[in-house]
Amino acid sequence: MMEMLWAAVVLVAGFVLLIKGADFFVEGSSSVAKRLRVPSIIIGLTIVAMGTSLPECAVSLTASMSGQNALAVSNVIGSNIFNLMVVSGFCAVFCSLPIEKETLKKEFPFSIGCGVLLLVLGYIGMTVGHMDGVILLILFALYIGSMIRSALKARATGKGIEEEEYEILPVWKSILFIVGGMIAIKFGGDFVVDGAVVIATGFGLSENLIGLTIVACGTSLPELVTSVVAAKKNEVDMALGNVIGSNVFNILFVLGIAGAISPIAFIMENVIDIVILTVMSVLVWILGWTKQKIDRKEGIIMVVIYAVYLVYICIR
Repeated sequence: MMEMLWAAVVLVAGFVLLIKGADFFVEGSSSVAKRLRVPSIIIGLTIVAMGTSLPECAVSLTASMSGQNALAVSNVIGSNIFNLMVVSGFCAVFCSLPIEKETLKKEFPFSIGCGVLLLVLGYIGMTVGHMDGVILLILFALYIGSMIRSALKARATGKGIEEEEYEILPVWKSILFIVGGMIAIKFGGDFVVDGAVVIATGFGLSENLIGLTIVACGTSLPELVTSVVAAKKNEVDMALGNVIGSNVFNILFVLGIAGAISPIAFIMENVIDIVILTVMSVLVWILGWTKQKIDRKEGIIMVVIYAVYLVYICIR
């Protein structure tokens, strides 16, 4: 019993370290980028977007390197489903979620394609090996390059650009935030994986189930908090786009690096969950095309669908 309680404490401590570490890393990196006169839009598309996905990255890499491959895959899939259905759904409950036509034409289909690619790579040989990881990383590099080119083009024309304010910290403080954030993320990932494995073993649960639920929800807290706060302030123009970007980052970069370092074994449950993620993505895409927004009723439906999915994975 004491071991389980201690594992729960370690798990919570890991989540705190991950979330605060990501905050510090983003703040420090953004300040350095601003000092170097990097455009705000590029900061938002790269450092900030990736920063909210650092918890997933830390957990999946730690799990992969320690041989807990089921946790590495399920954390990414679970986080993507949570981001899409709960983060976007909650935003829509607070305030109708407008979707840019460009997002519906380019980014959304690309994110669905990433899920399909992961399904194909994982199903062939039931593993994401070194070469598969390299393929995912090459696609991620091309994606980031495309995003930066689009950002520079939009900035040059002034179309749809709003300046994001970042505090410029002293150089020593920026370095402290970046290094401290990276250390917190590293140890947070270790704590979450260790705590989750002990809890899963103690309750006789699979690593896959723990990864899809507790770990996935915990590592998605930065996206949830950020998006809900934005929705309350009625600043949700790019909310769904940010969720899509995070999901692309999780598949291409997180699983790409994890696979390149250590081959990730797939189980049939992973394949089923990726199919479910793809179906959910297509559903939200269709909802977005109907009125170019997701309203409160549709947001509630998305959250209910996620609740049904949770029941399914717990009883299967």
